[in-house]
Amino acid sequence: MSERILIVDDDAPVRRMLARTIAAEGYAVDEAGDGAAALIAVDRASPDLVVLDVAMPGLDGIEVCRRVRAKGLSIPVLLVTARDAVADRVAGLDAGADDYLTKPFDSDELLARIRALLRRGKPVGTIRSVGTLSLDMASRRVSVGERELELTAREAALLELLMRRPNTVVTRELALQEVWDGDAGIGVVDRYVAFLRGKLGDAVEIRTVRGLGFTLVA
Repeated sequence: MSERILIVDDDAPVRRMLARTIAAEGYAVDEAGDGAAALIAVDRASPDLVVLDVAMPGLDGIEVCRRVRAKGLSIPVLLVTARDAVADRVAGLDAGADDYLTKPFDSDELLARIRALLRRGKPVGTIRSVGTLSLDMASRRVSVGERELELTAREAALLELLMRRPNTVVTRELALQEVWDGDAGIGVVDRYVAFLRGKLGDAVEIRTVRGLGFTLVA
């Protein structure tokens, strides 16, 4: 599964150029043309990193960053802007941005910063935890309190996706794309959620959101 990057910029030609550059490196790319659309995309697409323009009408990049952090999300955010004043950089970092890139910039520097942020944004080792639930992706072992069990590769990938967005709806379409690379029918997600529920038991709730998908209740 390739990392998913959300590009947010109200300048469509710039946004498309960034999308082509980043997609050429093998990343999955989503686009948003304004701050409101960016917040919707963060909820729906569960990106691994956001490349976020600062100067946008309506919700600017700094406000979008504040709202992403207010949701409790730790997605790496790279702010991109023509503003190079120290005060602007400080405002962006104080809003929760992880890095700041000033226009104009070289595409190689952009890609290097993306790689660095993605490495920094990965959990220590391969372990992800939500409450008493812990998942080791390397061994595909999951523990709920003192109880341990093993998952298949697909089960572990689906659980990791749910754990990445606790208390947030993970749509069936997103699960298909992330876990099966789109190469499966929609019903396979429901079957694997049933497998997970059977293994995890009552200690962990995976709630069905009718017509949409599933939520891991933290």
